[in-house]
Amino acid sequence: MSRQLGRRGAFLLAFGTVWGLIGYGQISAPPPDQRGLHLLLDRVPLYVWGWLWITAGVVAIASAWLPQGSDRFGFLTLSLIVLPWVISYLVAWWQGSFPRGWIAGALYGGLAIGIMVVAGWGEPLRPKREEPPYDS
Repeated sequence: MSRQLGRRGAFLLAFGTVWGLIGYGQISAPPPDQRGLHLLLDRVPLYVWGWLWITAGVVAIASAWLPQGSDRFGFLTLSLIVLPWVISYLVAWWQGSFPRGWIAGALYGGLAIGIMVVAGWGEPLRPKREEPPYDS
């Protein structure tokens, strides 16, 4: 871990932690209203989705200290885990089974877009430290 965290790394660390907490919440205290998740839950149990969120968070956290370019897997996993949730909520809204599904879908979709925008940003150059003049 010789590389300083930087802005991209701080983003991956923060979002990776949040994704891990979301996953933990899905496992330890499942949401009482799961109407918007039927598309997902008909295929995979919620605790598996929780572990997928945790895994995405761990990948992002581990990627936080990698150099730019090598950290792409962290950004990719953060984005990929939300896409099934976007689709599930939007389908539930479209079918009329979850009227607020468009809100959850927009929220998760906005997160995915934001993550991809940050993934495309370069780490800003750090100014060189000037050596103090040598006095004899």
